Amino acid sequence: MNFDLQDLSGTFTTLDIVVSLTLSFVLSAIIGWVYRYTHKNVSYSQSYVQTLVMVGMVVALIMLVVGSNIARAFALVGALSVVRFRNAIKETRDVGFIFLVMAIGMTTGTRFYVLAIAATIAICLVLVLMNKFNWFKLDVQRQVVKVQVPPESGYTDMVSDVLIRYCSEFELVSTESVRGGALTELYYTATLKKGKQSNDLITALNEVNAGQRVTVLTGYDQTDI
Repeated sequence: MNFDLQDLSGTFTTLDIVVSLTLSFVLSAIIGWVYRYTHKNVSYSQSYVQTLVMVGMVVALIMLVVGSNIARAFALVGALSVVRFRNAIKETRDVGFIFLVMAIGMTTGTRFYVLAIAATIAICLVLVLMNKFNWFKLDVQRQVVKVQVPPESGYTDMVSDVLIRYCSEFELVSTESVRGGALTELYYTATLKKGKQSNDLITALNEVNAGQRVTVLTGYDQTDI
Protein backbone atom coordinates (compact mmCIF):
# COMPACT_ATOMS: atom_id res chain seq x y z
CA MET A 1 0.00 0.00 0.00
CA ASN A 2 1.25 3.46 -0.86
CA PHE A 3 1.00 5.90 2.05
CA ASP A 4 2.90 8.74 0.35
CA LEU A 5 1.35 12.15 1.03
CA GLN A 6 0.56 14.14 -2.07
CA ASP A 7 1.49 17.81 -2.10
CA LEU A 8 -1.64 19.66 -3.24
CA SER A 9 0.09 23.05 -3.32
CA GLY A 10 1.75 22.46 -6.67
CA THR A 11 -0.21 25.26 -8.29
CA PHE A 12 1.54 27.90 -6.20
CA THR A 13 4.82 28.39 -4.40
CA THR A 14 5.68 29.69 -0.96
CA LEU A 15 6.63 33.00 -2.56
CA ASP A 16 3.17 33.18 -4.13
CA ILE A 17 1.56 32.69 -0.71
CA VAL A 18 3.69 35.38 0.94
CA VAL A 19 3.25 37.91 -1.86
CA SER A 20 -0.51 37.33 -2.24
CA LEU A 21 -1.33 37.57 1.46
CA THR A 22 1.04 40.48 2.08
CA LEU A 23 -0.22 42.46 -0.90
CA SER A 24 -3.86 41.77 -0.06
CA PHE A 25 -3.20 42.97 3.49
CA VAL A 26 -1.49 46.18 2.35
CA LEU A 27 -4.11 47.03 -0.27
CA SER A 28 -7.05 46.15 2.01
CA ALA A 29 -5.50 48.30 4.76
CA ILE A 30 -5.23 51.21 2.30
CA ILE A 31 -8.90 50.74 1.43
CA GLY A 32 -9.69 50.70 5.15
CA TRP A 33 -7.88 54.02 5.68
CA VAL A 34 -9.72 55.53 2.71
CA TYR A 35 -13.02 54.35 4.21
CA ARG A 36 -12.10 55.94 7.55
CA TYR A 37 -11.03 59.19 5.88
CA THR A 38 -14.16 59.51 3.73
CA HIS A 39 -16.67 58.39 6.36
CA LYS A 40 -18.96 61.27 7.38
CA ASN A 41 -21.76 59.76 9.44
CA VAL A 42 -21.92 58.69 13.07
CA SER A 43 -21.99 54.92 12.50
CA TYR A 44 -18.21 54.44 12.05
CA SER A 45 -17.14 51.01 13.27
CA GLN A 46 -13.53 50.00 13.87
CA SER A 47 -14.63 46.37 13.76
CA TYR A 48 -16.07 46.86 10.26
CA VAL A 49 -12.79 48.31 8.93
CA GLN A 50 -10.79 45.48 10.48
CA THR A 51 -13.20 43.05 8.87
CA LEU A 52 -12.52 44.66 5.48
CA VAL A 53 -8.82 43.87 5.85
CA MET A 54 -9.57 40.33 7.00
CA VAL A 55 -12.00 39.70 4.12
CA GLY A 56 -9.41 40.82 1.58
CA MET A 57 -6.83 38.37 2.95
CA VAL A 58 -9.33 35.52 3.31
CA VAL A 59 -10.54 35.91 -0.28
CA ALA A 60 -6.92 35.90 -1.48
CA LEU A 61 -6.36 32.66 0.45
CA ILE A 62 -9.50 31.11 -1.05
CA MET A 63 -8.39 32.00 -4.56
CA LEU A 64 -5.01 30.42 -3.91
CA VAL A 65 -6.71 27.22 -2.74
CA VAL A 66 -9.14 27.11 -5.64
CA GLY A 67 -6.63 27.96 -8.35
CA SER A 68 -7.95 26.54 -11.62
CA ASN A 69 -9.50 23.45 -10.02
CA ILE A 70 -13.25 23.48 -10.70
CA ALA A 71 -13.96 20.69 -8.22
CA ARG A 72 -12.37 22.67 -5.40
CA ALA A 73 -14.33 25.77 -6.42
CA PHE A 74 -17.66 23.93 -6.15
CA ALA A 75 -16.60 22.37 -2.84
CA LEU A 76 -15.81 25.81 -1.38
CA VAL A 77 -19.11 27.24 -2.64
CA GLY A 78 -20.97 24.44 -0.89
CA ALA A 79 -19.01 24.90 2.33
CA LEU A 80 -19.47 28.68 2.40
CA SER A 81 -23.19 28.47 1.60
CA VAL A 82 -23.89 27.47 5.22
CA VAL A 83 -22.61 30.84 6.47
CA ARG A 84 -25.33 33.33 7.38
CA PHE A 85 -24.68 37.03 7.97
CA ARG A 86 -27.25 38.80 10.12
CA ASN A 87 -25.61 42.20 10.71
CA ALA A 88 -27.45 44.97 8.88
CA ILE A 89 -25.39 47.26 6.66
CA LYS A 90 -26.07 50.83 7.79
CA GLU A 91 -24.82 52.56 4.66
CA THR A 92 -25.04 51.64 1.00
CA ARG A 93 -21.40 52.61 0.46
CA ASP A 94 -20.34 50.00 3.04
CA VAL A 95 -21.50 47.30 0.62
CA GLY A 96 -19.31 48.86 -2.07
CA PHE A 97 -16.23 48.65 0.16
CA ILE A 98 -16.96 44.99 0.88
CA PHE A 99 -17.10 44.23 -2.84
CA LEU A 100 -13.92 46.26 -3.36
CA VAL A 101 -11.83 44.28 -0.87
CA MET A 102 -13.27 41.04 -2.23
CA ALA A 103 -12.19 42.05 -5.73
CA ILE A 104 -8.71 42.94 -4.45
CA GLY A 105 -8.51 39.60 -2.65
CA MET A 106 -9.51 37.80 -5.85
CA THR A 107 -6.91 39.61 -7.98
CA THR A 108 -4.08 39.09 -5.50
CA GLY A 109 -5.10 35.46 -4.93
CA THR A 110 -5.01 34.80 -8.67
CA ARG A 111 -1.67 36.63 -8.84
CA PHE A 112 -2.80 39.60 -10.94
CA TYR A 113 -0.66 41.84 -8.74
CA VAL A 114 -0.34 44.81 -11.11
CA LEU A 115 -4.10 44.84 -11.66
CA ALA A 116 -4.75 44.75 -7.90
CA ILE A 117 -2.39 47.67 -7.24
CA ALA A 118 -3.69 49.74 -10.17
CA ALA A 119 -7.33 49.12 -9.23
CA THR A 120 -6.76 50.05 -5.59
CA ILE A 121 -5.01 53.30 -6.50
CA ALA A 122 -7.61 54.29 -9.11
CA ILE A 123 -10.71 53.47 -7.06
CA CYS A 124 -9.36 54.97 -3.83
CA LEU A 125 -8.42 58.14 -5.70
CA VAL A 126 -11.99 58.40 -7.04
CA LEU A 127 -13.38 57.89 -3.52
CA VAL A 128 -11.15 60.61 -2.07
CA LEU A 129 -12.06 63.05 -4.87
CA MET A 130 -15.79 62.39 -4.43
CA ASN A 131 -15.43 63.02 -0.70
CA LYS A 132 -13.32 66.16 -1.06
CA PHE A 133 -15.49 67.85 -3.70
CA ASN A 134 -18.85 66.51 -2.47
CA TRP A 135 -19.80 65.00 -5.80
CA PHE A 136 -23.54 64.44 -6.33
CA LYS A 137 -24.45 66.33 -3.17
CA LEU A 138 -28.02 67.58 -3.02
CA ASP A 139 -27.93 71.19 -1.85
CA VAL A 140 -31.55 71.16 -0.73
CA GLN A 141 -31.70 70.17 2.93
CA ARG A 142 -34.97 68.73 4.12
CA GLN A 143 -36.38 68.53 7.64
CA VAL A 144 -38.70 66.17 9.42
CA VAL A 145 -41.27 68.12 11.44
CA LYS A 146 -43.16 66.28 14.17
CA VAL A 147 -45.99 68.21 15.83
CA GLN A 148 -48.41 67.09 18.53
CA VAL A 149 -51.80 68.84 18.47
CA PRO A 150 -55.23 68.34 20.03
CA PRO A 151 -57.41 66.04 17.88
CA GLU A 152 -59.65 68.88 16.60
CA SER A 153 -59.22 69.46 12.84
CA GLY A 154 -58.70 73.21 13.26
CA TYR A 155 -55.24 72.68 14.77
CA THR A 156 -54.08 70.76 11.71
CA ASP A 157 -55.09 73.68 9.52
CA MET A 158 -53.18 76.12 11.74
CA VAL A 159 -50.06 73.95 11.55
CA SER A 160 -50.38 73.92 7.75
CA ASP A 161 -50.62 77.73 7.72
CA VAL A 162 -47.37 78.00 9.71
CA LEU A 163 -45.60 75.58 7.37
CA ILE A 164 -46.76 77.62 4.38
CA ARG A 165 -45.16 80.74 5.88
CA TYR A 166 -41.86 79.14 6.82
CA CYS A 167 -41.35 76.37 4.24
CA SER A 168 -40.93 76.45 0.48
CA GLU A 169 -42.47 73.00 0.32
CA PHE A 170 -43.83 70.43 2.75
CA GLU A 171 -45.72 67.17 2.72
CA LEU A 172 -47.75 65.36 5.37
CA VAL A 173 -46.21 61.91 5.75
CA SER A 174 -48.31 60.35 8.50
CA THR A 175 -50.87 61.04 11.19
CA GLU A 176 -50.83 59.09 14.45
CA SER A 177 -53.02 59.09 17.54
CA VAL A 178 -51.03 59.25 20.81
CA ARG A 179 -51.78 59.30 24.53
CA GLY A 180 -54.90 57.24 24.09
CA GLY A 181 -56.41 59.60 21.54
CA ALA A 182 -55.84 62.74 23.60
CA LEU A 183 -53.39 64.08 20.98
CA THR A 184 -52.68 63.70 17.30
CA GLU A 185 -49.08 63.50 16.10
CA LEU A 186 -48.39 64.88 12.63
CA TYR A 187 -45.28 64.02 10.64
CA TYR A 188 -44.17 66.29 7.78
CA THR A 189 -41.17 66.47 5.48
CA ALA A 190 -40.37 70.09 4.69
CA THR A 191 -37.81 72.42 3.16
CA LEU A 192 -37.28 75.73 4.95
CA LYS A 193 -37.34 78.95 2.98
CA LYS A 194 -34.09 80.88 2.62
CA GLY A 195 -33.40 82.93 5.72
CA LYS A 196 -35.70 80.83 7.90
CA GLN A 197 -34.28 78.85 10.80
CA SER A 198 -35.49 75.72 12.54
CA ASN A 199 -35.85 77.63 15.82
CA ASP A 200 -38.19 80.14 14.14
CA LEU A 201 -40.36 77.30 12.87
CA ILE A 202 -40.49 75.65 16.29
CA THR A 203 -41.50 78.93 17.95
CA ALA A 204 -44.27 79.52 15.42
CA LEU A 205 -45.62 76.00 15.78
CA ASN A 206 -45.61 76.27 19.58
CA GLU A 207 -47.94 79.26 19.26
CA VAL A 208 -50.64 77.24 17.45
CA ASN A 209 -50.45 73.71 18.92
CA ALA A 210 -51.68 74.51 22.46
CA GLY A 211 -48.23 74.13 23.96
CA GLN A 212 -47.68 70.53 22.89
CA ARG A 213 -44.42 69.00 21.76
CA VAL A 214 -42.70 70.11 18.52
CA THR A 215 -39.64 68.38 17.03
CA VAL A 216 -37.68 69.43 13.93
CA LEU A 217 -35.05 66.98 12.70
CA THR A 218 -32.58 68.61 10.31
CA GLY A 219 -30.32 66.70 7.91
CA TYR A 220 -32.02 63.35 8.48
CA ASP A 221 -31.27 62.36 4.88
CA GLN A 222 -27.51 62.97 5.30
CA THR A 223 -26.81 61.51 8.75
CA ASP A 224 -27.64 57.98 9.84
CA ILE A 225 -29.13 57.64 13.33
